[in-house]
Parts: sequence; structure tokens; C-alpha cells
Amino acid sequence: LPAPPARDDSEGDSHAVVGALLDAFGRLPARDDPDEDARRSRVRDAAVYKRQLARQAARHEWLSRWIEACLQRLNGQPGDPESFDDLERLISSQAYRLADWRVASDDVNYRRFFDVNTLAGLRMERTEVFDATHRKVLHWLQEGQLTGLRIDHPDGLSDPLGYFQQLQARYVAQAEVSGHQPRALYLVVEKILAEHESLPEEWPVHGDTGYRFGTLVNGLFVEGRNENAILAVYHAFTNQPMDFDEVLYTCKKLIIETSLYSELNWLAHALHRLTRSNRRRCDFTRNRLRWAMAEVAAAFPVYRTYLRTGEDASAMDRRHVDWAIAAAERRLGKSESTVLEHLREVLLGEGEAANLDEEGRRRFLARWQQFTAPVTAKAMEDTAFYRFVPLLSLNEVGGDPRNFGVTISAFHFANQHRQRHRPHCLLGTSTHDSKRGEDLRARMDVLSEIPALWEDFLLRVTGWAQLYLTRQPKETWPSNNDIWILFQTLVAMWPAAAPDEAAREDLRQRVQGYMRKAVREAKLHTTWVCPHGEYEDAVERYVDGVLGATPFADELQKFTARIAPFGFNNSLAQVVLKFTCPGVPDVYQGCEQWN
Repeated sequence: LPAPPARDDSEGDSHAVVGALLDAFGRLPARDDPDEDARRSRVRDAAVYKRQLARQAARHEWLSRWIEACLQRLNGQPGDPESFDDLERLISSQAYRLADWRVASDDVNYRRFFDVNTLAGLRMERTEVFDATHRKVLHWLQEGQLTGLRIDHPDGLSDPLGYFQQLQARYVAQAEVSGHQPRALYLVVEKILAEHESLPEEWPVHGDTGYRFGTLVNGLFVEGRNENAILAVYHAFTNQPMDFDEVLYTCKKLIIETSLYSELNWLAHALHRLTRSNRRRCDFTRNRLRWAMAEVAAAFPVYRTYLRTGEDASAMDRRHVDWAIAAAERRLGKSESTVLEHLREVLLGEGEAANLDEEGRRRFLARWQQFTAPVTAKAMEDTAFYRFVPLLSLNEVGGDPRNFGVTISAFHFANQHRQRHRPHCLLGTSTHDSKRGEDLRARMDVLSEIPALWEDFLLRVTGWAQLYLTRQPKETWPSNNDIWILFQTLVAMWPAAAPDEAAREDLRQRVQGYMRKAVREAKLHTTWVCPHGEYEDAVERYVDGVLGATPFADELQKFTARIAPFGFNNSLAQVVLKFTCPGVPDVYQGCEQWN
């Protein structure tokens, strides 16, 4: 780098001061120093030195000019490859690797929030991390500024039970120190439960945040007797696969083999290391273990299990593991039964796995359970829900399009179960994760009662809209599946009172944004990672054509007038049930009025 300018007598001792500072930087302990006190002093002293250097730069012009010259040298000159050598050396000396974001699917070595590379997971099981991240929240609780906590994505924790126990214990301990009467912290967790699944009984929480209730109450307004009729109309119009299980499996394999492949690689290496230590299992290769785990994850019937080393698996966790192993064996065949049985033993701590390194198995278990949850979330909510769309109101977070409606008796049974086991659950009908507002879903449910009228409307308007299709040699754009999504959305969101020009333009922009999201989430013709501009342009032209032409607006208004009153009734009934069923009603901000 450029040498500092020659000393000027008018600058006094500033050169000596800066020189001493640079020497101090050079004497800082290494970031990987084995001595914890040395690493702590590095963090403390580096911050002090940086502040001192900033003050000197603000006081002395020669120093700020020199720093600027150093930065220009490091930044290099376009067209001169060798001028970037200094920058490369600087970057190579960092504790991280600077890389193109696309390599994350293969090489990332930290746990992410789903597949978002800029959000690294924090290890809440470490006391110092827990303390640092909860200090302010616990202070607010003791000051009475908060009355409870909603825990987002607890399935991302390595040990949810341990975390909840630690949080409750800290809250009680602070209350005792403050002289307050100790009591349990009101704690609800964002947990998406399958129909056959319940919150683990040992969790010290008051319940979930209401996804299950939202699915149940929405299902009351879906006419289950018309399931086959709706499916027949959908299949005739789109020619889409009708087996949601197969659609979901395909989506899970897609997510596993692309955006979450680096997580699978980590698991394969970790399991291989464990396996090599057992002479009866040491010949299972990384590839066989990787294939087995991919199939088991793709077959997993719930988001995750809650297995812990040193403890017997719960009956519910054992059922889920056995289900997934059996499903994977059906796909892979009997030739892979031994490697699948080995994976089962490792997960449940049985058989040959009972003698494996306990710490290694604990780390593998934690990461495995943190893997199946995002696989399911990304595959189901963010992919399959945009591929299999007979009735979009069922494709909601916590919902399942395989469950076409809920009977009144099943609804009452769920309420009785909640009253008995978790009476303080939240009752939610919209959250920050909702794909569609609660009132929009309530009107969309009406379509399940009138499949013939819905088909007649759809065929009529799509026949008129053929003018706006983009014709390709082997297909037309948008696909019929995306057109189905568009018109279900339009009839569910179209204002009951005819919109003016300004409202029409607002609707157009919102629908364009929504359809771009929908086609990218489906990952069939375009994706977030590799957008297909021509297909997205074709969707945009189609939407503009439909919303810009008066006949479509008039037809939408007529159809809306027929179904909107029943949608309003559904919405109002939904609110009444939310405020009278066992639990704590949760009104999401923005949903206090018709939405």
C-alpha cells in the first residue's frame, strides 16, 4: 500500500501517534487464538483502536488523504487484472469466503434461514448467544412493556424444548430478583401441525399461534361434497397431475437437490464419519447415505421430529420416522433397506447406533431435524401450493389441499381437544405469513358450493381472453394452471362495488405483482433464481389484457355480485367463531375491518 506522506513539522506528533496505532493493530491476537481471553481482548482493543484512528483522521487531513489513497489502491483499476491483487489478498485473509451467491447450494457451511444466504442461524443452545439476544426482551417483560412472547419458527432451533425451558427459567429468575411474584411466561409458538400431529406435551408453552385453527375454521365453509366436482373441473381445464402426494414429493426432491443441497451434503459427511466408526456399517458410502437421507426427507410426513440423545424417542416421533423410512424403502427398493435401517437406528439411537459417538450423533440429530423442516416448508408452502391449486383457499400456511373441507363434528372435537389440553392457544385467521387474506379466502370458499357456475364463468372469460395468449410452437403462455390461479384470485378479490379507474389501476398493479410471485414460486416456467423474462412478460400481457378490457370487468362484477354476499357471511361467521371458540383470539393488524 502507499507509504504515509513525509512528516511535516506543523503536524506535530500525529505521525508518531498513527504509527503507534498501526503497530497496535499488528499486535492484536489472532481471531483463532486458542486463548479465550486473548480473543476477547482482540474484540475489545480493536474497537478502541478504530475509534482512535477515526479521531486522528478527522483531525489531520494528511491521514484522511492517505487512507483514501490506500482504498483506491485496494479497489484496483478496471482493465488491469494485476491491480486487484492487493484486494484479493485482503479478502483471502478474512474469516469468510466471498463468493457468488449461487455457490451456496453446494458450498455454504453455515445454517441459513431456509435458503436465504444473508440470514445465518444463531445457536440459541449456547448460553452466551441466548443471553445476548434475549437481554432486551427479558428487560421489557420485567418492565411490563410486554405481556407474552410469540416464538417464530421454533422448528429452526436445534433443541426447542431446551430453549423453551431456558426462556421460562430466565423469566422466573428475573421476577424473583425483582421481587415480583414468579409466574409462567405466556408463550405461544409458530408451529405448523399436520392433522395427525399435536404439540409435544412436555413443551412449557401455552399453545401454538393459530395456524391449525385457521385451517379448521376456513374448512367449515368449504363444501366437502363437491370435492370431486371441483377436481374434475380443475383437471379438465389444466390437465395437471391430480395426486398431491406425488406433487409434494417432486417438490421436496427439487428443493433438496437445489437450494438445500449444501445442507444435505453436510449431513452426508457427518453421517459418514459416524458410520465409519462402526465395523458393521463402515461400508456405507457417502453417496448411498446421501440418497437414503434425501428419500427419507422427501417422505417425511411432518416438518420435523424432536429427538434428543440420551432420551427414548416419543411414540409420535417414532411413528413419523418409521413412516418415512418405509416410504423411502418403497421408492428405493429392498436393495437399500440396510442403509435405510442404519439411518433409522441413528435417528432413534437403537441397534448398532447405540454405541456411536454421542456428541457426533447429537450434532447430526440437531442438523437433520433442522433440515427436514425447511425442506417441507419450501416444498409445500412455497412450491406445491402454486402447482396444485383446485381451490386456492385451501393452499394456506398450516393448511393442506388434500383436506377438502371440515365437518362440524370434527370442528367441535378440535375445540374440545384444545380446551382440554391447550386452552390458551392463539386463534389466528391471518398472520404475516398468510398467502391470502382471511376475507378473500372466505369468498373463495363459495366457489366450492357452485362448481358448475364457476366452470361456466371460467370457460366464458378464458375463451374471450385467448386473444391475449402468447403462442409458442408447443404450448401457449400463460399455462392453464396459472390462468386458473389468476381468475380464482380475481373473483375472490374484486371489489363488491364497481371500482373506478384509479382503483382499477391499483388492482392491476397488485395482481401483476401477485402473479409474478405465483409463477416464480411454482418453479415450472420461471423461478426467483433464474427468471424467464419471456414467460413473465407473457403473463403480464395477459393480465393487462384481462384487466384493461371492459367486458372482463363487467363479467367479474356480475360474478362477484353473485358470490360476494355469501363471502361476507362466511367472513362474519369466521370472526364470530374466532371470538367464541376456546383459545385467545388474535386479530392481525390490518384485518380489523373488511379486507
